[in-house]
Amino acid sequence: MLISLLEKIGSYVIGFLEFWGRWFLLSLKAVSLAFKRPFRLKRYLYYFATIGSDSLPVIAITSLFTGGVIALETYSAFHRFNAEYMIGAVVAISMARELSPVLSALLVTARSGSAMAAEIGTMRVTEQIDALEMMAVNPIKFLITPRLYTSVVSLVLLTIVSDIVGYIGGYLVSVHLFGVNKTLYLRYTQNLAEMSDVYHGLIKAAVFGFLIASISCLYGYYTRGGAKGVGESTTKAVVSSSIAILIFDYLITYLLRLFNL
Repeated sequence: MLISLLEKIGSYVIGFLEFWGRWFLLSLKAVSLAFKRPFRLKRYLYYFATIGSDSLPVIAITSLFTGGVIALETYSAFHRFNAEYMIGAVVAISMARELSPVLSALLVTARSGSAMAAEIGTMRVTEQIDALEMMAVNPIKFLITPRLYTSVVSLVLLTIVSDIVGYIGGYLVSVHLFGVNKTLYLRYTQNLAEMSDVYHGLIKAAVFGFLIASISCLYGYYTRGGAKGVGESTTKAVVSSSIAILIFDYLITYLLRLFNL
Protein backbone atom coordinates (compact mmCIF):
# COMPACT_ATOMS: atom_id res chain seq x y z
CA MET A 1 0.00 0.00 0.00
CA LEU A 2 2.68 2.46 1.04
CA ILE A 3 4.95 1.40 -1.83
CA SER A 4 2.20 1.90 -4.42
CA LEU A 5 1.41 5.34 -2.95
CA LEU A 6 5.06 6.34 -3.14
CA GLU A 7 5.24 5.10 -6.72
CA LYS A 8 2.24 7.23 -7.68
CA ILE A 9 3.72 10.29 -5.99
CA GLY A 10 7.05 9.64 -7.69
CA SER A 11 5.39 9.33 -11.11
CA TYR A 12 3.54 12.63 -10.58
CA VAL A 13 6.75 14.38 -9.54
CA ILE A 14 8.64 12.99 -12.53
CA GLY A 15 5.82 14.01 -14.87
CA PHE A 16 5.75 17.51 -13.36
CA LEU A 17 9.51 17.97 -13.74
CA GLU A 18 9.46 16.52 -17.25
CA PHE A 19 6.70 18.92 -18.31
CA TRP A 20 8.45 22.04 -17.05
CA GLY A 21 11.79 20.84 -18.40
CA ARG A 22 10.29 20.42 -21.87
CA TRP A 23 8.51 23.76 -21.52
CA PHE A 24 11.71 25.59 -20.60
CA LEU A 25 13.77 24.09 -23.43
CA LEU A 26 11.06 24.60 -26.05
CA SER A 27 10.43 28.18 -24.94
CA LEU A 28 14.14 28.98 -24.93
CA LYS A 29 14.54 27.64 -28.45
CA ALA A 30 11.47 29.47 -29.70
CA VAL A 31 12.60 32.80 -28.24
CA SER A 32 16.17 32.55 -29.52
CA LEU A 33 15.26 31.35 -33.03
CA ALA A 34 13.36 34.57 -33.71
CA PHE A 35 16.67 36.35 -34.33
CA LYS A 36 17.90 33.92 -36.98
CA ARG A 37 17.15 34.12 -40.67
CA PRO A 38 14.77 33.71 -42.41
CA PHE A 39 12.45 35.99 -40.45
CA ARG A 40 9.14 35.25 -42.28
CA LEU A 41 7.36 38.44 -41.21
CA LYS A 42 4.17 37.41 -43.00
CA ARG A 43 3.69 34.59 -40.50
CA TYR A 44 3.93 37.06 -37.63
CA LEU A 45 1.29 39.26 -39.25
CA TYR A 46 -0.94 36.24 -39.89
CA TYR A 47 -0.82 35.05 -36.27
CA PHE A 48 -1.19 38.61 -35.00
CA ALA A 49 -4.46 38.77 -36.93
CA THR A 50 -5.75 35.34 -35.88
CA ILE A 51 -4.75 35.64 -32.22
CA GLY A 52 -5.25 39.36 -31.65
CA SER A 53 -7.71 40.89 -34.10
CA ASP A 54 -10.08 37.93 -34.23
CA SER A 55 -10.29 37.86 -30.42
CA LEU A 56 -11.19 41.55 -30.19
CA PRO A 57 -15.01 41.23 -30.39
CA VAL A 58 -15.12 38.58 -27.66
CA ILE A 59 -12.84 40.59 -25.38
CA ALA A 60 -14.82 43.80 -25.96
CA ILE A 61 -18.20 42.25 -25.20
CA THR A 62 -16.92 40.48 -22.09
CA SER A 63 -15.18 43.60 -20.77
CA LEU A 64 -18.20 45.85 -21.38
CA PHE A 65 -20.47 43.68 -19.27
CA THR A 66 -17.77 43.03 -16.67
CA GLY A 67 -17.39 46.75 -16.05
CA GLY A 68 -21.16 47.07 -15.90
CA VAL A 69 -21.45 44.24 -13.37
CA ILE A 70 -18.81 45.83 -11.12
CA ALA A 71 -20.79 49.07 -11.14
CA LEU A 72 -24.03 47.21 -10.39
CA GLU A 73 -22.52 45.27 -7.49
CA THR A 74 -20.75 48.25 -5.88
CA TYR A 75 -23.47 50.87 -6.29
CA SER A 76 -25.58 49.75 -3.30
CA ALA A 77 -22.55 49.78 -0.97
CA PHE A 78 -21.34 53.23 -2.05
CA HIS A 79 -24.89 54.63 -2.09
CA ARG A 80 -25.15 54.12 1.68
CA PHE A 81 -22.36 56.67 2.16
CA ASN A 82 -23.36 58.96 -0.73
CA ALA A 83 -20.11 58.06 -2.47
CA GLU A 84 -21.48 56.73 -5.77
CA TYR A 85 -19.01 58.87 -7.70
CA MET A 86 -16.17 56.62 -6.50
CA ILE A 87 -17.51 53.67 -8.51
CA GLY A 88 -15.48 54.84 -11.50
CA ALA A 89 -12.22 54.48 -9.60
CA VAL A 90 -13.20 50.99 -8.42
CA VAL A 91 -14.05 49.91 -11.96
CA ALA A 92 -10.87 51.42 -13.42
CA ILE A 93 -8.50 49.96 -10.82
CA SER A 94 -10.09 46.50 -10.70
CA MET A 95 -10.20 46.23 -14.48
CA ALA A 96 -6.65 47.52 -14.99
CA ARG A 97 -4.95 45.50 -12.27
CA GLU A 98 -6.82 42.23 -12.34
CA LEU A 99 -9.88 41.59 -14.43
CA SER A 100 -8.73 42.82 -17.84
CA PRO A 101 -5.51 40.77 -18.04
CA VAL A 102 -6.98 37.65 -16.44
CA LEU A 103 -10.24 37.58 -18.39
CA SER A 104 -8.50 38.43 -21.64
CA ALA A 105 -5.95 35.67 -21.06
CA LEU A 106 -8.60 33.07 -20.24
CA LEU A 107 -10.62 33.98 -23.31
CA VAL A 108 -7.56 33.87 -25.55
CA THR A 109 -6.68 30.50 -24.04
CA ALA A 110 -10.11 29.11 -24.86
CA ARG A 111 -10.14 30.57 -28.35
CA SER A 112 -6.54 30.65 -29.61
CA GLY A 113 -4.64 28.39 -27.20
CA SER A 114 -6.85 25.44 -28.04
CA ALA A 115 -6.43 26.17 -31.75
CA MET A 116 -2.62 26.22 -31.40
CA ALA A 117 -2.55 22.87 -29.64
CA ALA A 118 -5.00 21.29 -32.07
CA GLU A 119 -3.28 22.59 -35.20
CA ILE A 120 0.26 21.66 -34.17
CA GLY A 121 -0.95 18.35 -32.74
CA THR A 122 -2.65 17.48 -36.02
CA MET A 123 0.52 18.33 -37.90
CA ARG A 124 2.47 16.04 -35.57
CA VAL A 125 0.21 12.99 -35.91
CA THR A 126 -0.09 13.44 -39.69
CA GLU A 127 3.72 13.70 -39.96
CA GLN A 128 3.66 17.22 -41.39
CA ILE A 129 6.24 18.31 -38.82
CA ASP A 130 8.50 15.47 -39.95
CA ALA A 131 8.05 16.73 -43.51
CA LEU A 132 9.17 20.21 -42.45
CA GLU A 133 12.31 18.73 -40.93
CA MET A 134 12.98 16.77 -44.14
CA MET A 135 12.80 20.08 -46.05
CA ALA A 136 15.37 21.61 -43.66
CA VAL A 137 12.74 23.89 -42.06
CA ASN A 138 13.02 24.21 -38.30
CA PRO A 139 9.49 23.39 -37.03
CA ILE A 140 9.96 25.31 -33.78
CA LYS A 141 10.96 28.48 -35.61
CA PHE A 142 8.29 28.00 -38.28
CA LEU A 143 5.35 27.03 -36.04
CA ILE A 144 6.01 28.15 -32.47
CA THR A 145 8.20 31.27 -32.56
CA PRO A 146 5.68 33.48 -34.41
CA ARG A 147 2.85 32.34 -32.15
CA LEU A 148 4.92 33.08 -29.05
CA TYR A 149 5.80 36.67 -29.90
CA THR A 150 2.45 37.60 -31.39
CA SER A 151 0.59 36.17 -28.39
CA VAL A 152 2.53 38.44 -26.04
CA VAL A 153 1.93 41.57 -28.14
CA SER A 154 -1.69 40.68 -28.87
CA LEU A 155 -2.61 40.07 -25.25
CA VAL A 156 -1.03 43.35 -24.14
CA LEU A 157 -3.05 45.26 -26.74
CA LEU A 158 -6.22 43.31 -25.95
CA THR A 159 -5.79 44.16 -22.26
CA ILE A 160 -5.60 47.88 -23.10
CA VAL A 161 -8.82 47.57 -25.09
CA SER A 162 -10.40 45.63 -22.23
CA ASP A 163 -9.46 48.40 -19.76
CA ILE A 164 -11.11 51.06 -21.92
CA VAL A 165 -14.26 49.09 -22.77
CA GLY A 166 -14.68 47.90 -19.17
CA TYR A 167 -14.54 51.46 -17.90
CA ILE A 168 -17.10 52.49 -20.50
CA GLY A 169 -19.39 49.71 -19.25
CA GLY A 170 -19.08 50.95 -15.68
CA TYR A 171 -19.67 54.54 -16.82
CA LEU A 172 -22.83 53.65 -18.72
CA VAL A 173 -24.32 51.78 -15.77
CA SER A 174 -23.32 54.37 -13.17
CA VAL A 175 -24.12 57.59 -15.02
CA HIS A 176 -26.98 56.61 -17.30
CA LEU A 177 -28.66 53.92 -15.20
CA PHE A 178 -28.15 55.17 -11.65
CA GLY A 179 -27.78 58.88 -12.44
CA VAL A 180 -24.37 59.36 -10.78
CA ASN A 181 -22.89 62.84 -11.26
CA LYS A 182 -20.76 62.62 -14.40
CA THR A 183 -18.24 65.29 -13.41
CA LEU A 184 -17.52 63.79 -9.98
CA TYR A 185 -17.41 60.30 -11.48
CA LEU A 186 -14.67 61.26 -13.95
CA ARG A 187 -12.78 63.48 -11.48
CA TYR A 188 -12.48 60.81 -8.78
CA THR A 189 -11.42 58.24 -11.34
CA GLN A 190 -8.65 60.58 -12.47
CA ASN A 191 -7.57 61.30 -8.88
CA LEU A 192 -7.58 57.73 -7.54
CA ALA A 193 -6.58 55.58 -10.52
CA GLU A 194 -2.90 55.72 -11.52
CA MET A 195 -0.85 54.65 -14.50
CA SER A 196 0.91 52.11 -12.28
CA ASP A 197 -2.39 50.21 -12.14
CA VAL A 198 -2.35 49.95 -15.92
CA TYR A 199 1.31 48.91 -15.96
CA HIS A 200 0.60 46.11 -13.47
CA GLY A 201 -2.05 44.71 -15.78
CA LEU A 202 0.14 44.98 -18.87
CA ILE A 203 3.00 43.14 -17.16
CA LYS A 204 0.59 40.35 -16.30
CA ALA A 205 -0.79 40.32 -19.84
CA ALA A 206 2.69 39.90 -21.36
CA VAL A 207 3.48 36.98 -19.04
CA PHE A 208 0.08 35.38 -19.66
CA GLY A 209 0.53 35.65 -23.43
CA PHE A 210 3.87 33.89 -23.19
CA LEU A 211 2.41 31.14 -21.01
CA ILE A 212 -0.59 30.55 -23.28
CA ALA A 213 1.45 30.22 -26.46
CA SER A 214 4.31 28.19 -24.97
CA ILE A 215 2.12 25.71 -23.06
CA SER A 216 -0.36 25.25 -25.93
CA CYS A 217 2.39 24.75 -28.48
CA LEU A 218 4.20 22.39 -26.13
CA TYR A 219 1.22 20.06 -25.84
CA GLY A 220 0.62 20.21 -29.57
CA TYR A 221 4.27 19.58 -30.44
CA TYR A 222 4.51 16.44 -28.31
CA THR A 223 1.12 15.01 -29.30
CA ARG A 224 0.93 11.25 -29.74
CA GLY A 225 -1.86 8.79 -30.50
CA GLY A 226 -3.72 10.06 -33.55
CA ALA A 227 -7.04 11.91 -33.36
CA LYS A 228 -7.61 10.92 -29.74
CA GLY A 229 -4.19 12.27 -28.81
CA VAL A 230 -5.00 15.60 -30.50
CA GLY A 231 -8.17 15.93 -28.45
CA GLU A 232 -6.35 15.10 -25.22
CA SER A 233 -3.53 17.54 -25.99
CA THR A 234 -6.02 20.33 -26.72
CA THR A 235 -7.87 19.72 -23.46
CA LYS A 236 -4.66 19.56 -21.44
CA ALA A 237 -3.38 22.75 -23.10
CA VAL A 238 -6.47 24.74 -22.14
CA VAL A 239 -6.60 23.40 -18.58
CA SER A 240 -2.86 23.80 -17.94
CA SER A 241 -2.77 27.31 -19.44
CA SER A 242 -5.76 28.41 -17.36
CA ILE A 243 -4.23 27.07 -14.14
CA ALA A 244 -0.87 28.65 -14.99
CA ILE A 245 -2.56 32.02 -15.59
CA LEU A 246 -4.22 31.99 -12.17
CA ILE A 247 -1.07 30.84 -10.37
CA PHE A 248 1.18 33.38 -12.07
CA ASP A 249 -1.43 36.07 -11.48
CA TYR A 250 -0.94 35.62 -7.76
CA LEU A 251 2.86 35.37 -8.03
CA ILE A 252 3.20 38.51 -10.15
CA THR A 253 0.87 40.45 -7.85
CA TYR A 254 2.85 39.32 -4.82
CA LEU A 255 6.17 40.30 -6.36
CA LEU A 256 4.92 43.70 -7.49
CA ARG A 257 3.53 44.38 -4.02
CA LEU A 258 6.74 43.15 -2.42
CA PHE A 259 8.88 45.62 -4.34
CA ASN A 260 6.27 48.40 -4.18
CA LEU A 261 6.09 48.68 -7.95
